[in-house]
Amino acid sequence: MDSLEVKEQALLASLEEMSSVIVAYSGGADSAYLAWAAHRALGDKAVAITADSASLPDSHKSDAEEFAREHGFRHEYIATYEFDNPDYVKNDSNRCFHCKDELFTRLDEVARERGIAHVIYGVNVDDLGDYRPGQRAAKLHQVKAPLVEAGLTKAEIRELSKRAGLKTWDRPASACLSSRIPYGTPVTIENVKTVDRGEDAIRALGFRQFRVRFHGDVVRIEIAPEELERAMTLEMSRAFTGIFKKLGFHYVTLDLEGYRQGSLNAVLG
Repeated sequence: MDSLEVKEQALLASLEEMSSVIVAYSGGADSAYLAWAAHRALGDKAVAITADSASLPDSHKSDAEEFAREHGFRHEYIATYEFDNPDYVKNDSNRCFHCKDELFTRLDEVARERGIAHVIYGVNVDDLGDYRPGQRAAKLHQVKAPLVEAGLTKAEIRELSKRAGLKTWDRPASACLSSRIPYGTPVTIENVKTVDRGEDAIRALGFRQFRVRFHGDVVRIEIAPEELERAMTLEMSRAFTGIFKKLGFHYVTLDLEGYRQGSLNAVLG
Protein backbone atom coordinates (compact mmCIF):
# COMPACT_ATOMS: atom_id res chain seq x y z
CA MET A 1 0.00 0.00 0.00
CA ASP A 2 1.57 3.31 -1.08
CA SER A 3 1.27 6.65 0.73
CA LEU A 4 -1.73 7.73 -1.34
CA GLU A 5 -3.61 4.55 -0.56
CA VAL A 6 -2.86 5.10 3.13
CA LYS A 7 -4.37 8.58 2.92
CA GLU A 8 -7.44 7.27 1.11
CA GLN A 9 -7.97 4.57 3.72
CA ALA A 10 -7.67 7.21 6.45
CA LEU A 11 -10.27 9.30 4.63
CA LEU A 12 -12.70 6.40 4.34
CA ALA A 13 -12.22 5.50 8.00
CA SER A 14 -12.92 9.07 9.12
CA LEU A 15 -16.06 9.17 6.99
CA GLU A 16 -17.29 5.90 8.48
CA GLU A 17 -16.84 7.37 11.96
CA MET A 18 -19.11 10.29 11.05
CA SER A 19 -22.06 7.85 10.71
CA SER A 20 -24.04 10.11 8.32
CA VAL A 21 -23.11 13.13 6.20
CA ILE A 22 -24.29 15.79 3.80
CA VAL A 23 -21.65 16.53 1.15
CA ALA A 24 -21.66 20.08 -0.21
CA TYR A 25 -21.40 18.98 -3.84
CA SER A 26 -20.64 21.26 -6.77
CA GLY A 27 -19.53 18.54 -9.18
CA GLY A 28 -15.92 19.73 -9.35
CA ALA A 29 -13.00 17.32 -8.98
CA ASP A 30 -12.71 17.69 -5.19
CA SER A 31 -16.37 17.53 -4.21
CA ALA A 32 -16.99 14.71 -6.70
CA TYR A 33 -14.21 12.62 -5.18
CA LEU A 34 -15.49 13.39 -1.68
CA ALA A 35 -19.07 12.45 -2.61
CA TRP A 36 -17.81 9.20 -4.17
CA ALA A 37 -15.73 8.41 -1.07
CA ALA A 38 -18.60 9.24 1.29
CA HIS A 39 -20.91 6.91 -0.63
CA ARG A 40 -18.25 4.20 -0.53
CA ALA A 41 -17.89 4.61 3.24
CA LEU A 42 -21.51 5.23 4.24
CA GLY A 43 -23.76 4.18 1.37
CA ASP A 44 -27.17 5.84 1.57
CA LYS A 45 -26.21 7.52 4.84
CA ALA A 46 -24.31 10.01 2.65
CA VAL A 47 -26.25 12.48 0.52
CA ALA A 48 -24.66 14.95 -1.89
CA ILE A 49 -26.50 18.27 -2.09
CA THR A 50 -25.93 20.94 -4.75
CA ALA A 51 -26.92 24.59 -4.38
CA ASP A 52 -29.60 25.51 -6.91
CA SER A 53 -28.15 28.96 -7.50
CA ALA A 54 -27.77 31.29 -10.48
CA SER A 55 -24.06 31.45 -9.64
CA LEU A 56 -23.57 27.75 -10.50
CA PRO A 57 -23.08 27.22 -14.26
CA ASP A 58 -25.72 25.08 -15.92
CA SER A 59 -22.96 22.87 -17.32
CA HIS A 60 -21.73 22.16 -13.78
CA LYS A 61 -25.23 21.11 -12.71
CA SER A 62 -25.56 18.66 -15.57
CA ASP A 63 -22.06 17.28 -14.90
CA ALA A 64 -22.90 16.85 -11.20
CA GLU A 65 -26.12 15.00 -12.02
CA GLU A 66 -24.40 12.71 -14.52
CA PHE A 67 -21.59 11.82 -12.12
CA ALA A 68 -24.07 11.03 -9.33
CA ARG A 69 -26.11 8.78 -11.61
CA GLU A 70 -22.99 7.03 -12.87
CA HIS A 71 -21.81 6.19 -9.34
CA GLY A 72 -25.18 5.60 -7.75
CA PHE A 73 -25.05 8.02 -4.85
CA ARG A 74 -27.88 10.15 -3.51
CA HIS A 75 -27.97 13.61 -5.03
CA GLU A 76 -30.35 16.47 -4.34
CA TYR A 77 -30.64 20.21 -4.89
CA ILE A 78 -31.41 22.88 -2.34
CA ALA A 79 -32.37 26.45 -3.13
CA THR A 80 -30.04 29.16 -1.85
CA TYR A 81 -30.83 32.87 -1.70
CA GLU A 82 -27.50 34.67 -1.65
CA PHE A 83 -28.69 37.12 -4.33
CA ASP A 84 -31.28 38.40 -1.82
CA ASN A 85 -28.45 39.46 0.50
CA PRO A 86 -27.21 43.04 -0.14
CA ASP A 87 -23.84 42.14 1.41
CA TYR A 88 -23.39 39.47 -1.23
CA VAL A 89 -24.63 41.58 -4.14
CA LYS A 90 -22.30 44.50 -3.37
CA ASN A 91 -19.43 42.10 -4.11
CA ASP A 92 -16.68 43.16 -1.77
CA SER A 93 -13.81 40.90 -0.71
CA ASN A 94 -16.16 38.97 1.62
CA ARG A 95 -18.58 37.89 -1.13
CA CYS A 96 -17.49 34.26 -0.88
CA PHE A 97 -18.13 34.29 2.87
CA HIS A 98 -21.74 35.40 2.36
CA CYS A 99 -22.26 32.77 -0.35
CA LYS A 100 -20.93 29.91 1.77
CA ASP A 101 -22.71 31.22 4.87
CA GLU A 102 -25.99 30.97 2.97
CA LEU A 103 -25.17 27.49 1.65
CA PHE A 104 -24.10 26.09 5.00
CA THR A 105 -27.11 27.66 6.74
CA ARG A 106 -29.40 25.77 4.35
CA LEU A 107 -27.44 22.54 4.69
CA ASP A 108 -27.51 22.86 8.49
CA GLU A 109 -31.30 23.07 8.30
CA VAL A 110 -31.51 19.89 6.23
CA ALA A 111 -29.13 18.09 8.57
CA ARG A 112 -31.23 19.02 11.61
CA GLU A 113 -34.50 18.05 9.92
CA ARG A 114 -33.17 14.64 8.89
CA GLY A 115 -30.94 13.87 11.85
CA ILE A 116 -27.78 13.81 9.74
CA ALA A 117 -24.67 14.06 11.89
CA HIS A 118 -22.30 16.22 9.82
CA VAL A 119 -22.02 18.58 6.87
CA ILE A 120 -18.75 18.17 4.96
CA TYR A 121 -17.13 19.96 2.03
CA GLY A 122 -14.33 19.43 -0.47
CA VAL A 123 -11.63 21.89 0.53
CA ASN A 124 -8.13 20.41 0.15
CA VAL A 125 -4.70 21.17 1.62
CA ASP A 126 -3.70 23.42 -1.29
CA ASP A 127 -6.79 25.60 -0.76
CA LEU A 128 -5.58 26.60 2.69
CA GLY A 129 -2.93 28.88 1.18
CA ASP A 130 -5.33 30.84 -1.04
CA TYR A 131 -7.67 33.71 -0.18
CA ARG A 132 -10.93 31.87 0.45
CA PRO A 133 -13.38 33.60 2.82
CA GLY A 134 -15.71 30.64 2.40
CA GLN A 135 -13.45 28.68 4.73
CA ARG A 136 -14.32 31.15 7.49
CA ALA A 137 -18.01 30.39 6.91
CA ALA A 138 -17.25 26.67 7.12
CA LYS A 139 -15.58 27.12 10.50
CA LEU A 140 -18.51 29.22 11.72
CA HIS A 141 -20.92 26.41 10.82
CA GLN A 142 -18.59 23.65 12.03
CA VAL A 143 -18.48 22.10 8.56
CA LYS A 144 -15.88 19.35 8.40
CA ALA A 145 -13.11 19.12 5.78
CA PRO A 146 -12.22 15.41 5.48
CA LEU A 147 -9.84 15.90 2.55
CA VAL A 148 -7.76 18.33 4.63
CA GLU A 149 -7.86 16.01 7.63
CA ALA A 150 -6.52 13.22 5.41
CA GLY A 151 -3.74 15.52 4.21
CA LEU A 152 -4.80 15.36 0.55
CA THR A 153 -3.59 17.90 -1.99
CA LYS A 154 -5.30 18.74 -5.28
CA ALA A 155 -2.83 16.64 -7.26
CA GLU A 156 -3.33 13.68 -4.93
CA ILE A 157 -7.11 13.92 -5.23
CA ARG A 158 -6.78 13.90 -9.01
CA GLU A 159 -4.46 10.87 -8.87
CA LEU A 160 -6.78 8.93 -6.55
CA SER A 161 -9.74 9.85 -8.77
CA LYS A 162 -7.84 8.58 -11.80
CA ARG A 163 -7.02 5.30 -10.06
CA ALA A 164 -10.70 4.90 -9.17
CA GLY A 165 -11.76 5.51 -12.77
CA LEU A 166 -13.57 8.73 -11.96
CA LYS A 167 -13.84 10.89 -15.08
CA THR A 168 -13.58 14.00 -12.92
CA TRP A 169 -9.88 13.29 -12.30
CA ASP A 170 -8.76 15.84 -14.90
CA ARG A 171 -11.78 18.17 -14.80
CA PRO A 172 -10.57 21.77 -15.12
CA ALA A 173 -10.63 23.92 -11.99
CA SER A 174 -14.04 25.48 -11.52
CA ALA A 175 -15.55 28.25 -9.43
CA CYS A 176 -18.90 29.97 -9.14
CA LEU A 177 -19.88 32.46 -11.83
CA SER A 178 -19.80 35.35 -9.36
CA SER A 179 -16.03 34.93 -9.17
CA ARG A 180 -15.89 36.33 -12.73
CA ILE A 181 -17.18 39.72 -11.54
CA PRO A 182 -14.51 42.15 -10.20
CA TYR A 183 -14.81 43.22 -6.57
CA GLY A 184 -16.88 46.38 -6.29
CA THR A 185 -19.06 45.60 -9.32
CA PRO A 186 -22.46 44.44 -8.06
CA VAL A 187 -23.18 40.77 -8.69
CA THR A 188 -26.56 40.27 -10.32
CA ILE A 189 -28.35 37.27 -11.76
CA GLU A 190 -28.26 39.05 -15.13
CA ASN A 191 -24.51 39.51 -15.29
CA VAL A 192 -23.66 36.00 -14.08
CA LYS A 193 -26.03 34.54 -16.68
CA THR A 194 -24.26 36.63 -19.33
CA VAL A 195 -20.95 35.15 -18.20
CA ASP A 196 -22.44 31.64 -18.26
CA ARG A 197 -23.66 32.07 -21.85
CA GLY A 198 -20.26 33.40 -22.87
CA GLU A 199 -18.41 30.49 -21.29
CA ASP A 200 -20.77 27.98 -22.89
CA ALA A 201 -19.95 29.53 -26.27
CA ILE A 202 -16.18 29.35 -25.66
CA ARG A 203 -16.54 25.73 -24.55
CA ALA A 204 -18.37 25.01 -27.81
CA LEU A 205 -15.31 26.33 -29.68
CA GLY A 206 -13.29 23.51 -28.13
CA PHE A 207 -11.42 25.35 -25.37
CA ARG A 208 -11.03 23.50 -22.10
CA GLN A 209 -9.66 25.83 -19.40
CA PHE A 210 -10.75 29.46 -19.49
CA ARG A 211 -12.60 32.25 -17.75
CA VAL A 212 -14.86 35.07 -18.91
CA ARG A 213 -14.19 38.13 -16.72
CA PHE A 214 -16.95 40.73 -16.66
CA HIS A 215 -15.76 44.36 -16.60
CA GLY A 216 -18.92 46.31 -17.40
CA ASP A 217 -18.97 46.97 -21.15
CA VAL A 218 -15.59 45.19 -21.50
CA VAL A 219 -15.13 41.42 -21.44
CA ARG A 220 -11.69 39.99 -20.63
CA ILE A 221 -11.20 36.43 -21.83
CA GLU A 222 -8.59 34.28 -20.09
CA ILE A 223 -7.48 31.15 -21.95
CA ALA A 224 -5.09 28.56 -20.49
CA PRO A 225 -1.48 29.18 -21.65
CA GLU A 226 -1.33 25.83 -23.45
CA GLU A 227 -4.42 26.82 -25.48
CA LEU A 228 -3.55 30.48 -25.93
CA GLU A 229 -1.83 30.11 -29.31
CA ARG A 230 -5.03 28.76 -30.84
CA ALA A 231 -6.98 31.66 -29.34
CA MET A 232 -4.63 34.26 -30.85
CA THR A 233 -5.72 33.89 -34.46
CA LEU A 234 -7.74 36.16 -36.69
CA GLU A 235 -10.37 33.46 -37.06
CA MET A 236 -10.78 33.10 -33.31
CA SER A 237 -10.78 36.86 -32.69
CA ARG A 238 -13.73 37.12 -35.05
CA ALA A 239 -15.49 34.28 -33.25
CA PHE A 240 -14.94 35.88 -29.83
CA THR A 241 -16.09 39.27 -31.10
CA GLY A 242 -19.26 37.81 -32.58
CA ILE A 243 -20.09 35.93 -29.37
CA PHE A 244 -19.57 38.77 -26.93
CA LYS A 245 -20.97 41.62 -28.99
CA LYS A 246 -24.21 39.65 -29.14
CA LEU A 247 -24.10 39.37 -25.35
CA GLY A 248 -23.99 43.16 -25.04
CA PHE A 249 -20.30 43.92 -24.53
CA HIS A 250 -18.89 46.94 -26.36
CA TYR A 251 -15.27 45.79 -26.19
CA VAL A 252 -13.85 42.26 -26.44
CA THR A 253 -10.34 41.59 -25.08
CA LEU A 254 -8.06 38.56 -24.78
CA ASP A 255 -5.81 38.54 -21.70
CA LEU A 256 -2.24 37.89 -22.85
CA GLU A 257 -1.25 36.39 -19.47
CA GLY A 258 -3.77 33.63 -20.05
CA TYR A 259 -5.92 31.89 -17.47
CA ARG A 260 -4.75 31.94 -13.88
CA GLN A 261 -6.85 30.96 -10.90
CA GLY A 262 -8.09 33.86 -8.76
CA SER A 263 -6.80 36.62 -11.04
CA LEU A 264 -9.38 39.06 -9.68
CA ASN A 265 -7.80 38.69 -6.23
CA ALA A 266 -4.81 40.71 -7.49
CA VAL A 267 -6.55 43.93 -6.44
CA LEU A 268 -6.52 42.71 -2.84
CA GLY A 269 -2.73 43.01 -2.73
